[in-house]
Amino acid sequence: MQVLVRDNNVDQALRVLKKKMQREGIFREMKQRKSFEKPSERKNREKAEAIRRARKAARKQAQRDGLIAAPKPKPRPDRKPKFGASPGPLAAPPAADTGTR
Repeated sequence: MQVLVRDNNVDQALRVLKKKMQREGIFREMKQRKSFEKPSERKNREKAEAIRRARKAARKQAQRDGLIAAPKPKPRPDRKPKFGASPGPLAAPPAADTGTR
């Protein structure tokens, strides 16, 4: 695995390397190799992983086909709203004064 260091920015290169290692599953494999795993346990784990992958793929395909509803995106308060989007509940106009005090 190779990562280029640009402008002597080692911190950024290290982040890129960690992300690549995470995607490749190297951290998971290192954790598993810390202790011995019996062949029967390995078969059971790999079978469960395959079932999980198949279910996820079937769920995604059903969402694409419109058979089940896709999950709503989570609100991200740190992001600015897109141009033309409604400002949301925080920017609602103040309630009208009833005049009774």
